[in-house]
Amino acid sequence: MALVFDVKVIPSSGSFGFFRDKNGELKCHLKSAPEKGQANRELLKGLAKLLKIPQNDIEIITGEIIRNKKIKIHTDLSLEQLCACLNISIQVELFV
Repeated sequence: MALVFDVKVIPSSGSFGFFRDKNGELKCHLKSAPEKGQANRELLKGLAKLLKIPQNDIEIITGEIIRNKKIKIHTDLSLEQLCACLNISIQVELFV
C-alpha cells in the first residue's frame, strides 16, 4: 500500500515540522537551505523518523526543484496513523 500527498516546503525556517495553513494546505518547515538537495534530504529523513519507517520507503514523485512536492510513502500505515505521526488533523483532499 502507498499513500500519496502534496506538501509545500518552507526551507531555511530554523525548525522542522508539519502544519496546516489557514487554507488547510499541508506545509513543512525545514532547517536546511534549498541548495544541492539538502532540503529534500531533510524532508525525507524527517518523514522517515516521524513515521518510524526506512527512508527508502519515501520518495518525492514531483517537485524535486520546487517547493510544491508530491510525496509517496510505501507503508501499511493508515491515513489516521500517518496524520497522527505528523501531528496534523485529517483532511482527505490532501491525499490522492
